[in-house]
Amino acid sequence: MPMQTSQPTKTILRLELPTDPRWVNIAEKNIEEILVDHAYCEQKAASSGISLIVKYPDKTKLVEEMTELVAEEWSHFERVLAELKKRGYSLGRNRPDEYVVELTKHIRKGDRRERQLMDHLLVNALIEARSCERFKLLWKNIADEDLQKFYYELMVSEAGHYVSFVKLAKEYMPADEVDARLKELLAIEAEIIRNLQPRHDRMH
Repeated sequence: MPMQTSQPTKTILRLELPTDPRWVNIAEKNIEEILVDHAYCEQKAASSGISLIVKYPDKTKLVEEMTELVAEEWSHFERVLAELKKRGYSLGRNRPDEYVVELTKHIRKGDRRERQLMDHLLVNALIEARSCERFKLLWKNIADEDLQKFYYELMVSEAGHYVSFVKLAKEYMPADEVDARLKELLAIEAEIIRNLQPRHDRMH
């Protein structure tokens, strides 16, 4: 899909390559598949928060914030399940998230612990930013009024998570280094989006 720069999105989330609005047409025509994939995205977000707690139990602020995030992401998972049930759908099979797989390849290995943590947090921030951007498109364009409200609420939540992950990275690494690495990862994220084939059964 050809994509155009959107200044508001770039200003708030700093994404360099916004989603083509026509993605909403694909999503709306395949809402069962999109909701199933969305459910698994929320589940994986909760699991990612748990993994950070397990890997960095000595980071008190991280543990506190990830505990809250895990609870919120799991509540989102439950809400998506409710939307599936309301429409007579069931939770289908899990499917690989190529976007997340490609993005996590850029978490540097063998580096010092705090720098690895920074990369983990910033990759999570970018996943939240892209999800927020997709939820905004659904909120503004989808015909289903219940889903409009649902995705507006999740859009606001994901934006908050994005900000929290970036701030948390700055708790453990100098702000200028975090900003520089975030800029690098934003460029990488844009290239990943550019090269991914649009899928009717994916949120990302």
